[in-house]
Amino acid sequence: MPEVRALHVHSGNLMGGVETALTTLAAEREAVPGLEQHFALAFHGELADGLAATGAPVWHLGAVRTSRPWTVRRGRRTLRSLIAEIEPGVVICHAPWAQAIFGPTARLAGRPVVFWQHGTIDGKHWVERWARRTPPDLAICNSRFTAGTLPHIYPGIRPELLYYAIAPPPGGVRPRANLRREVGTDTAAQVIVQVSRMEPWKGQRALLSALAHLRARPDWECWVVGGAQRPRERRYRAELEALARRLDLAERVRFLGQRSDVADLLAAADLFCQANTGPEPFGITFVEALYAGLPVVTAAMGGALEIIDESCGVLVEPHDTEALARALRDLLDDPDRRDALAHGAPARARQLCDPAAQLSRLDELLAAVATAP
Repeated sequence: MPEVRALHVHSGNLMGGVETALTTLAAEREAVPGLEQHFALAFHGELADGLAATGAPVWHLGAVRTSRPWTVRRGRRTLRSLIAEIEPGVVICHAPWAQAIFGPTARLAGRPVVFWQHGTIDGKHWVERWARRTPPDLAICNSRFTAGTLPHIYPGIRPELLYYAIAPPPGGVRPRANLRREVGTDTAAQVIVQVSRMEPWKGQRALLSALAHLRARPDWECWVVGGAQRPRERRYRAELEALARRLDLAERVRFLGQRSDVADLLAAADLFCQANTGPEPFGITFVEALYAGLPVVTAAMGGALEIIDESCGVLVEPHDTEALARALRDLLDDPDRRDALAHGAPARARQLCDPAAQLSRLDELLAAVATAP
């Protein structure tokens, strides 16, 4: 018998940092055999497929849309039946939407409710006001930065900090020279890479502006990795490509689009740079870059302040493209410092996000509030 049986409840209709974190929890669950994890999703999509591929139990609550109240009632009935069937010791609601819709059902079923906060909240959105009606028995926050906003909806609850469990990249990445040849990058070039969604606050514009200061140097290229599926993302990418042309960077900056070989790309690069203009709640992409042995250059805000230190990267003032250019130039000019940061990067990633350690901590937190299986 497991010591703790947990039921994670999430919308499931997107695929981003939160969903990556949930998939890692499922994939690494054998690290803590006493923690049995189930996943209940309102929508079937990439997350459901990823969870199922790990062998974790995945349950479907049915599509829930607050504009259609009958779907909320149906989803709650389905969750109530699921709780009766698997008898979880604790129900974890990921983000305010799940807490608002499914927290009351778990509470009525006599189960402890855990609210896992993945982003900042200000208590003004109607979903957050709805979630406020069901105070959790435990609140978990993915960074001190997000924890600082929890009082906007739960002022009397002390949050527990738990960084995401993030696994190191699998072995067997393609040889560096082979991948660079496929991309069209010289093997001798210093490659600066960014991997993120195509959204303005991720700082692609700031990165291009900083690279313009380095235009005279012949020794670097930049890979901008990230898909553009939605119309606004496609418009933004087109704007970035036009900006690269105006800055005379079109031959040096490669827009690689959505990639399934991110681990290979990171292993073939030399520096990771993401010049955020808005704060990351945590910053999984920074940890992935550190695992790959890449020094990270990013803006001193949000979750980056808790991930990047002098052992693994450089923090610059937000919105200061000249400071960003100087940081990149300094690392390009100083291979010894770059190598030292690259050496310290994987250790920093393990210190913060080792899956076994983070799952053990999660087990401890849940055991403190869970009912016996």
